Amino acid sequence: MKWRVHQERTVFQTPWITLAFLAVEQPDGQRAEYHVVRLRNVAITALLDESRRVLMLWRHRFVTDTWGWELPMGLVEDGEEPVDAAARELEEETGWRPGPLRPLIYAQPANGITDAQHFVFRADSATFTGPPTELNESDRIEWIPLDEIGELIRQRKIVSSATLVGVMALLLDGG
Repeated sequence: MKWRVHQERTVFQTPWITLAFLAVEQPDGQRAEYHVVRLRNVAITALLDESRRVLMLWRHRFVTDTWGWELPMGLVEDGEEPVDAAARELEEETGWRPGPLRPLIYAQPANGITDAQHFVFRADSATFTGPPTELNESDRIEWIPLDEIGELIRQRKIVSSATLVGVMALLLDGG
């Protein structure tokens, strides 16, 4: 049941996104045209404190014109390891430098149309280094009790797939 790619052609490209046209052969031998969105990898940090609270950002996403709680996250730069990107983004967006990071979960959102990879890391300690240097990331930064996450999800105050995957994995990991 494996599909084969015979040709790939870039249709549109920016530093953040590539739209590619693929000529594929389906498992039954039929050939088809397919479009793929190639995205940069994303690194996410779930920072938990000793009171079982997770550090989150209240953000506006203009594409959907919605507000919601999100974990700190950002793009993995060329040549950068996902764990390093997760630490960098956490500090840039929140002012907290994480202690040791460990992999929490890996996800491929919408892997039928995009090759995006999400690397979620967990930190159980951090040092506050000062105000965030990324000033356009969030309206506010708060420590959210882990036992309130389920209700925030039900209220659709957490809708980002990267955040949903991260906080659910955090809950399964024993918080």
